[in-house]
Amino acid sequence: MQTFIHEAKAQMGAAAGRQAAELIAAAVAARGSANIILATGASQFEMLAALVAAPGVDWSAVSMFHLDEYIGLGAGHPASFRKYLKERFVDMVPALKAAHLVNGDAADPAAECRRLGELIAAHPIDVACVGIGENGHLAFNDPPADFETDEAYLVVKLDEKCRRQQLGEGWFPTLDDVPTVAISMSVQQIMCSRTIICTVPDTRKAAAVKAALEGPITDLCPASILREHGDCRMFLDRAAASLLKT
Repeated sequence: MQTFIHEAKAQMGAAAGRQAAELIAAAVAARGSANIILATGASQFEMLAALVAAPGVDWSAVSMFHLDEYIGLGAGHPASFRKYLKERFVDMVPALKAAHLVNGDAADPAAECRRLGELIAAHPIDVACVGIGENGHLAFNDPPADFETDEAYLVVKLDEKCRRQQLGEGWFPTLDDVPTVAISMSVQQIMCSRTIICTVPDTRKAAAVKAALEGPITDLCPASILREHGDCRMFLDRAAASLLKT
C-alpha cells in the first residue's frame, strides 16, 4: 500500500482525483476502454471535482459502477447515492459509455444484486475510488464484514455507527430517517480492482485510519483488508492521519 498525506482536504482530494484520471486514461489507451467504481459521501467531494476537471480522459470509453445504495430510497431523495453521482459526476462529464447504478428501490433487492453481479463480471474493474467509514467499513460492509463471499453485491444491514455517520454528515434529519438496510458491493469485488484509490479526510476518520493501516487485518475493521491489495493508494489529509505512528 502506498500512503500519501496532504496538509489539507482540498489538496488530498485534488491529488487523488488527478491520479485516478491518469489511471483511467492509461486503461483506455491500453485496452480501448476503462471500467471504474466510484464512492459517494462527504469524503469524495474534492476527489470527484478533480476527477471531472482532469484533462485527457475519453469518458465515452468509460463504464462506471458505484459501491452501494440504500434500500427503499428513491433516486430523487437528497441522500440517494444515485442522485449524488448524477449531480457530481455523470452530469459533469461527457456522455459515458455506461453508468451502472444500484437501484435501491428495486422491488426485489436480491434480484438487483444478481443483475449488477452479472454486469460487473463482464467489466473487470481498472480503478476503484473508495473511502473508509468511521467504523472502518468499505462500501456498506460494516463490521464484522464478509471477507469470503464471492458474490459481487450483497443485501446488508447497517450498524448504528454507520447510520450515525450519515446523520452527522447531514444527509438525514434524524437517525430514524436513516435506512437500516442497503445494497453494497462486496469486499472481494472491491479487492478485484486493478488499482484502488482510497480517499479519507477528517479527524472523525482518524481512528478508523489507524486501525486500517496499523491494526490487525480483520473483519472488525473491514478497510484493513486493503493492505492485502497489490496496488492500493491511500490519500489522507493531516487530520485523518493524525493518529498514525509515522
